[in-house]
This record gives sequence, C-alpha cells and structure tokens, in this order.
Amino acid sequence: MFHTCSGAADSHSCDHPDHLQEGSASGATAQFASEPAPTLARNGKEKGKARSLRIDIHCHYLNLEVNAKAAPLHPHEKEPSIVFANALTRQVNHKQMHDRAASLSDVDRRLKDMDRMGIDIQAVSCAPSQYYYWAEAGIGLEFARDINNRIAEIVAMHPDRFVGLGSVPLQDAKLATAELVRCVKKLGMRGVQINTNVNGIDLADKRLGLDRFFAKAEELDVVILIHPLGFDKGDRFVDYYFNNVIGNPLESTLAVSHLIFGGVLDRYPGLKFCVAHAGGYLPHYPARMDHAWKARPDPRVNIKKKPSSYLKKFYFDSMTFDTRLLDSMIERYGARHVLLGTDYPYDMGDDDPIKLIESVTRLTTAEQDLIMGGNAARLLKIKGRR
Repeated sequence: MFHTCSGAADSHSCDHPDHLQEGSASGATAQFASEPAPTLARNGKEKGKARSLRIDIHCHYLNLEVNAKAAPLHPHEKEPSIVFANALTRQVNHKQMHDRAASLSDVDRRLKDMDRMGIDIQAVSCAPSQYYYWAEAGIGLEFARDINNRIAEIVAMHPDRFVGLGSVPLQDAKLATAELVRCVKKLGMRGVQINTNVNGIDLADKRLGLDRFFAKAEELDVVILIHPLGFDKGDRFVDYYFNNVIGNPLESTLAVSHLIFGGVLDRYPGLKFCVAHAGGYLPHYPARMDHAWKARPDPRVNIKKKPSSYLKKFYFDSMTFDTRLLDSMIERYGARHVLLGTDYPYDMGDDDPIKLIESVTRLTTAEQDLIMGGNAARLLKIKGRR
C-alpha cells in the first residue's frame, strides 16, 4: 500500500481554493476534472480499473478510559440525549451501547467493519457524549487531551486507514484554541469535531469568545466537523427518540444559522465547516432565510450578503437516507461540497453509504469519486495512491 497522509500543518498540496462558485454538481466536477481523486487497488479492481479512495468523514470512537474518569462527575445527568429521553429510549440506547461496544472502541473490529463496508479511511472523531463541555474547563481540557492522544495512537498504528479529528474544550476559548494547535501541530490531526452549542450557548454568541478559536482554525486551514449531541432544550422531544430523530438535525440547523447570521463567515471566510447528518434541515430549505433577509432589517444586522451565499461555503455529509434528497443536495451545492459519511457505528448510521451515493444515477464517475473520497482527501490533506 502506497498511501500518504500529508501533515495538515506542513502541506496544502491537496487543497484547492474554496471561493470558486458552485453552480451545479456537473459544474463542480468540471473545475477539478484534471485532478482525479486518489485511487485504491487494495480491495481489488472494479471493472478492470483501480477504484477511487473511499473516506468516511463522520465516524466515532469511544474512549473507555476517559469514560471511566468522567463517571464520578455523573455525565448522564447533563447530556441532552439522556436527559430528554423516556424509559424505553434509554433502554434501547443501553442495549445499543452493549451490542456496539466493540465497534466503538475495538480497532480490530473497526477495521473489519470498514473492509465489509468498503471504507478505506476513517476520519475518526470522539463519540459526541465525550465533548464534556459541562465540566470545569481544566477537567474538560484533560479529557480532551486524553481523547486526542488515543486517537493519535490509533492513527499511528494504522496510518493508511485512519486520520484524526480532535476534541477541544469549547467552554474555554483560550484552552480550546491551544488544544486545537496541539492537535494539528503535535498530533498531526486534520481538524476537530465540535458540538452545535456550548452548554446551551450558540457558537456565534460573543459570551463564548470563540472568534480566537475560529481565527486559528482558519489560519491552520483545517476542517471543523459540527456534530450535535441531541437538542439541548428537548422537553417536547422526550418520546419516540425525537431528541435524536428531530433534535439532532434541528440542532445543526440552529448552529449553522447562528454561524451565518452571526457573521462568523464574514469575519473568517476561509473556515471549512462540515456539518453531519446532511447539514440538518437548513440546506434543504434555504429560500425562507433568504426571503427574511430581503424583507426585514433584523436578519441583516451582521451580514451583507444573502444567507444562502454563506451556506454554499459549508460541506455536508451524505447522511440523507434518501436518493432524491441526496441528489437535490448535490444539485444545489455541487458534488464538491458533499462527503461520504456513515455515523459509524450507531444504529442511526448508514451501513451502506456507497450504495446510497451510487443510487444517484445521474452522477458522473468523477462526481462519484469526489463524494466517495476525493473531497475528504482534499479537505483532510490526504494525498498519494495506495
């Protein structure tokens, strides 16, 4: 295998300018037709040719040692996904964790699952339950460092199969920024995963002071994966697993909306946000916010361009569960802004993402290759051939 993951801090050779306009999926492909996605022959050839690299941008690892360290702090009393759940949901989730524990924490099991699913590389991020934003900042930093050190170890053991996305204690912007730098500069990570809010405070809220964090992420040219942990005010979402089914995409919708209307993208236009679960609801209904921006002064407080123009700068994973919805998202934002994602190994994940992407039959081979792995390779600075 001849696969190279270039260091995020040292090489931008796999990246491309983000300001190019995306008119359609076919337009996105034309821009990069001369730069094919990395290819892979390890699992054999498809129709006589080595296939393109397949990279999962959305997959999780549970650090059992950190779980044990955090247990005395009673995290189950603070996590929205647990607090806003009825007895049946908690029972089902408990069984899920029992059944999928090996996939969450055992690397050998993970590799077997990846081979079965046809995934060549995972961009590994922590289980969302391990954000620990509710903890005192110093403790949050300690947990984050332990999580990041372990992910770096996994990547070092299997550099051809994994890259890392770190965790940072967003409850303290200074500490979060410092840990971001350590993740990228010292541990070789390609970015970080963050929650959609910090203890109920939106990411663009000045009380958090996250501009220094966003500025550093832009400077380092790394990916920020936005992934929710249930809806934080979910009193009406307790039954039917609504706190995940509706709450997760709603959380992402709010987070992206606050980043846009709060002017974060104006201040830091080079930020590379990738939003899990196909971006929530907002990417599929942007016209209403554009209308509000035209019709009223209050949505225009911080931004001078229509909101959807900022939305087109975001990246989204393929977690739609629906061919038509995925097709529509690709058509609206371009094939270059959609990445394969699985939410591995949870029961709300997509166990066959390749089939879903291939079901969008109008995609060209080049467009498929971008979504399967070419986009992730560019954003995560994965280069070379295996």
